[in-house]
Amino acid sequence: MFDLKRAKILLTGGHGFLGNRVYEELLQVGAKPQNISRPRSKQLDLRLFADCAKATRGRDLVIHLAANVGGIGYNREHPGQLFYDNAIMGVNLIEAARKAGVKKFVQVGTVCAYPKTPRHIPFREDDLWQGYPEETNAPYGLAKKMLLAQLQAYRQEFGFNGIYLLPTNLYGPGDNFSPDSSHVIPALIKKFVEAVSRHEPKVVAWGTGKPTREFLFVDDAARGIVLAAQKYNKPEPVNLGSRYEISIKDLVGLIARLTGFQGKVVWDKSKPDGQPRRKLNTNRAKKEFGFVAKMTFNRGLQKTIEWYLNNY
Repeated sequence: MFDLKRAKILLTGGHGFLGNRVYEELLQVGAKPQNISRPRSKQLDLRLFADCAKATRGRDLVIHLAANVGGIGYNREHPGQLFYDNAIMGVNLIEAARKAGVKKFVQVGTVCAYPKTPRHIPFREDDLWQGYPEETNAPYGLAKKMLLAQLQAYRQEFGFNGIYLLPTNLYGPGDNFSPDSSHVIPALIKKFVEAVSRHEPKVVAWGTGKPTREFLFVDDAARGIVLAAQKYNKPEPVNLGSRYEISIKDLVGLIARLTGFQGKVVWDKSKPDGQPRRKLNTNRAKKEFGFVAKMTFNRGLQKTIEWYLNNY
């Protein structure tokens, strides 16, 4: 058990959507706010090794959440930037943490690292290397995947205690609702709320609606990350998911109903669907550190819509 009550912690991305929740969860389990460093990108550029060295100095634990990330459209427009930023931040931070004598490193990866058509559905961690990721988010997924290889290599050569978590798609209050870079749930909520407020007769949705996704409420994700920071110390990656799968078509219908939209949904089939199916096997997380998601999808979606209505 890693003692978070005494640990000096670096939480990258600590003011972001997930980072704010992880920070609150750390406080809940007894971490001291004065011991948690949450540098903003304006203060430290984690693409620079000198800034990573500065950030990790004197720290016992690093939880690396900072990322350049977005939805399908953003991934298609910025593949090079996404690969470089995410790879170089992670590589620099892991090396700086090793040199600084950090006792434990928690790397939060991405479901986008999985092969486009894995051998098993739900996805098993052992299938992570059994193929190339879905093309629209492959650069991002591969950049994150390389950090798993780095952590396993560092454990083998240096005895560095780095763990790797694979959360599925996150959602919840405080999500990114920017039309340029948001993921599917906030993008759809924004579209439907605006359509209702403007009395628009239709909403355009991307793709065919056939793909399925598993979504994890952000509070559950934060709890899983902190549990792993406390209890998990092995080289094998671990999935974090909700065990609930829904098609994009059904998701669109549910959001339309919850937002009160009564118009028509038009599917733009010229837009990409992305990966055909995503659902994670979460047995390892339950076995290794007792993580099981608590939030039901309908309730989590309601809370997210309510937050959007109250804040936008």
